[in-house]
Amino acid sequence: QVQLVESGGGLVQPGGSLRLSCAASGATLSLAAMGWYRQAPGKQRELVARITSGGNTNYADSVKGRFTISRDNAKNTVYLQMNSLKPEDTAVYYCNTNLLTGGYWGQGTQVTVSS
Repeated sequence: QVQLVESGGGLVQPGGSLRLSCAASGATLSLAAMGWYRQAPGKQRELVARITSGGNTNYADSVKGRFTISRDNAKNTVYLQMNSLKPEDTAVYYCNTNLLTGGYWGQGTQVTVSS
């Protein structure tokens, strides 16, 4: 059974940084694209960043230049480095992958940007 577990969220002041991690178990994800999504209260879940198995990345316009997605295939883990955080980045952040066996989501980690 594939499981994705996010960690690293928390409360941070505007302009601060956080690094989210998503650790996978139950499958080797080195050949799969991985994505970070977020959902703010009252809003739809949106794609934040995505990384392919080959390391190609794409980002939402709202986070370009501030967030960086990366992966460590040896650790079966994907990361999201978030810098210059803004209050509008406040949301629950989810890790996602789509395999032949289906789509998988983590439980989410809360990120709150507030002074």
